[in-house]
Amino acid sequence: MQVASMHFKARAHANLHDERLQSKLKRLEAKFVAKRRASLHEVDDFEATREAGKAIRNRALENLDVWLEAFERTATARGATVLFAETPADINALVLGIAARHRVQKIIKSKSMVSEESALDHAIEAAGMTVVETDLGEYILQINNYEPPSHIIGPALHKSKEEVAELFHKAHGTPLKTGIEELCREARGVLRGKYLGADMGISGGNFFVAETGSVVLVTNEGNATLTTTLPRVHIAISGIEKIVPTLEDVATLMRLLPRSATGQSISNYVDVLTGTKGEGEHHGAEHMYFILVDAGRTGVLASEVREALRCIRCGACMNHCPVYQAIGGQAYGWVYPGPIGSILTPMYVGLEQAQELPAASTMCNQCGVVCPVKIPLPDLQRKLREQAFARELRPWQERAALRLWAWFAQRPALYAAGARFGVRALRFMGGRRRLIHRLPFGHGWTAGRDMPAPAGRTFRELYAARRARGDRR
Repeated sequence: MQVASMHFKARAHANLHDERLQSKLKRLEAKFVAKRRASLHEVDDFEATREAGKAIRNRALENLDVWLEAFERTATARGATVLFAETPADINALVLGIAARHRVQKIIKSKSMVSEESALDHAIEAAGMTVVETDLGEYILQINNYEPPSHIIGPALHKSKEEVAELFHKAHGTPLKTGIEELCREARGVLRGKYLGADMGISGGNFFVAETGSVVLVTNEGNATLTTTLPRVHIAISGIEKIVPTLEDVATLMRLLPRSATGQSISNYVDVLTGTKGEGEHHGAEHMYFILVDAGRTGVLASEVREALRCIRCGACMNHCPVYQAIGGQAYGWVYPGPIGSILTPMYVGLEQAQELPAASTMCNQCGVVCPVKIPLPDLQRKLREQAFARELRPWQERAALRLWAWFAQRPALYAAGARFGVRALRFMGGRRRLIHRLPFGHGWTAGRDMPAPAGRTFRELYAARRARGDRR
């Protein structure tokens, strides 16, 4: 997937003025936020479960090399082949090599975020094979000329049913339908033949279990089950950070993942796939491969934002983020949108290509509060902001303004005098309505809304006046 994160500001402004997109983004709160909140009451102590999930992910990351070696041993003992990809290009080379070895022509895929990093579908098609996405959202985007996803759980969340109906009408040559059930039935009919005729299935992996050499897949459509059990070859691709030590750990994380993602107690389908098809078994892959991907992850592990690797890809941070809710996922310009994307994208593709993303935050910490494994997302965004400043990636005007502010902040008396003058000037600018229509040197704050004018006195002045009245509240 081509990196377009350097165009974040332009994309964000365009999306803010896209009325059709804005109407769809309003569904986020009803679709995900409210359901998540309701589902938490099913867990006796959700905070304790979050702490347990955090501890599991930390234990895996602290000894990642040990767990990777354990996974390789157990998976190999059960008939699978474990391969390692250092770069996104290595993913494609390994997949194409496996396909050539097994004379593969037709491939089906369930959702894999890591394969989006390497543009795997395009590499497969360039090699003369066919590939079909079977996740309904990913399929919709594929037949729309590989439109980028807007959400890690609902990749086609930005599409209306009318847009999907028109896409199906053009792609399938069928009469135009209007009902959601009709559209789902049509997609099911088209995809069923693809499952039955495929030589190879490619999946992602929510978790790779070191104890058993298994991949765990969590879906609501059942497409992953068909993708991984009907073709004779199965490749599971995921990042090295997706390793968890035991199946018991998976059980704990599964109390967090579906509730945080879609507000469900459990997803409709949870597949635990271990090894190749055994003697007397009627379904399952004859050849099973795991591709464990680095592609910048060891760099994150060695950095001051390593906690981002705890992510279990639930999407809760973006569902609750006021920035994401206002602009949608495609504005972020790469695979991972929202608060977690504002950390992972700069780390994977380079801060110089995505230095706007860590700044795309109100620092309200809604994302940190809802993260099921307690990633301190605003703190990590701040660390990347500091790096961008230190490397002089930010505009010189911004760096100069911050240095000027720092100079004043180190001189309390001068800072207080400047603050007194500033709040009075802003109060005067607000006029009778006390609204500032255009803020000098801060046009971004008032370009789309009025800024309330301050009362005309600083916090220190108001506090001193209250103390003088003997009011200690």
